[in-house]
Amino acid sequence: MRTLRHVPVPAQLVLVLALAAAGCGRAEEQGAVLPDPVGRWAVESLTTGGRTLHAPATARLDLGEKEAKGNYGCNGFTAAVSFAGTSAVTVTPGATTAMACADMEFETAFAKLFTGRLTIDRGPDRLTLKTADGSTIAMTSEPVVPDAPLTAVEWTVQSLISGGSVSSLPAGAAGAARFTIAADLSVSGTLGCNRFSAQVTRDGDRLTFGPLTTTRMACDGPAGEVEAKLTELFASGPLLSRIEGRLLTLTAADGKGLIAEAPSDAE
Repeated sequence: MRTLRHVPVPAQLVLVLALAAAGCGRAEEQGAVLPDPVGRWAVESLTTGGRTLHAPATARLDLGEKEAKGNYGCNGFTAAVSFAGTSAVTVTPGATTAMACADMEFETAFAKLFTGRLTIDRGPDRLTLKTADGSTIAMTSEPVVPDAPLTAVEWTVQSLISGGSVSSLPAGAAGAARFTIAADLSVSGTLGCNRFSAQVTRDGDRLTFGPLTTTRMACDGPAGEVEAKLTELFASGPLLSRIEGRLLTLTAADGKGLIAEAPSDAE
């Protein structure tokens, strides 16, 4: 009968094995809960200069491998990004729209923080970007504002696009242009002065508005100017549509377009 001898294990080896096992357990735990920075993030707040600024519901950041895009809360932006693993990212700002927005303090602070080298802190469903001076951009992977549906929602035109620029509607026309696309793709609303209706055809993310039937009130001033631009836009052919949160963007081939907003209860 063979006798198995007990071979003592050096204390140093025991310690190494124990640390390796603990490290493996932590790695598995972290792998289960810590997100990849690349993805879509909803911005919750900024901390800068000893203050906390709470984000508008539409503030977001989409981080790609080499490019980021997002919304400061009103204005859209792009940036080039370069990751150092999952611990840091270097941001080079790109293009941005230039609308006059209600919460310009938050917009300006967000733009100032989202540049240069930022360290990355990850938590369960959370991401925090930190600047060299300790200012932070706190985000969550849970979208604060789900994308609104295209149909059965009243869209209110907020701004007009012309090439690379975006301008808010002039005083006297804000909130006047609205439209709703029904499930059968019939559309009705107001151009800012006259009411209109039309039929829309859909090809993927492109919408083509058929001939507009409108009332015939004489319109002048800012409302008349907006109406003329919207009438021209809807008649210009296929419009590329994009919905991000509660914002709908329709853009023609020549770069002209509109940005409309759904009500806050749209789902």
